[in-house]
Amino acid sequence: MSYNKADIERRMAGALDALKSDLGGLRTGRASTSLLDPVNVEVYGAHMPLNQVATVTAPEPRMLSVQVWDRSNVQPVEKAIRAAGLGLNPIVDGQTLRLPIPDLTEERRKELAKLASQYGEKAKIAVRNVRRDGMDALKASEKKGEIGKDEEKRLETEVQKLTDKAIGDVDSICAAKEKEILGQ
Repeated sequence: MSYNKADIERRMAGALDALKSDLGGLRTGRASTSLLDPVNVEVYGAHMPLNQVATVTAPEPRMLSVQVWDRSNVQPVEKAIRAAGLGLNPIVDGQTLRLPIPDLTEERRKELAKLASQYGEKAKIAVRNVRRDGMDALKASEKKGEIGKDEEKRLETEVQKLTDKAIGDVDSICAAKEKEILGQ
């Protein structure tokens, strides 16, 4: 295993993308189509993401609309949305499900803010794991004599800078999401 800066940057960016995806599924009181991204529907004997069996739109600020493509999938989609724990109650209207977005209670806002910080912590752990892999690769390269001690120290500093930047990004993304959730 040799040191590869591009690979470390890519993996840290992947941790940030995963965080953004996780946070996108948190409800903030406004209708957002990404709210339903974590919903998986059991259709045709398999679990599929909701966006593969229906079109999700936000026609109003406090309403989501789910247009199911196949009439036989309306019940499974409704069941999946109810089971997703998002606090949404679909109203079935033919092949369309309307999802009014209820106001968030103060308690629910605090729970969601806490969940956002947990997602942030998970992302930080992923970033630190990437840093550890990079540092291990540098130590291994130095042991094999591929790079000198000075080069190892310089590259370790580089890895640490990438880590600090990624963790700073995680913190700012989480802070913005918590602020949005708490309606500040």
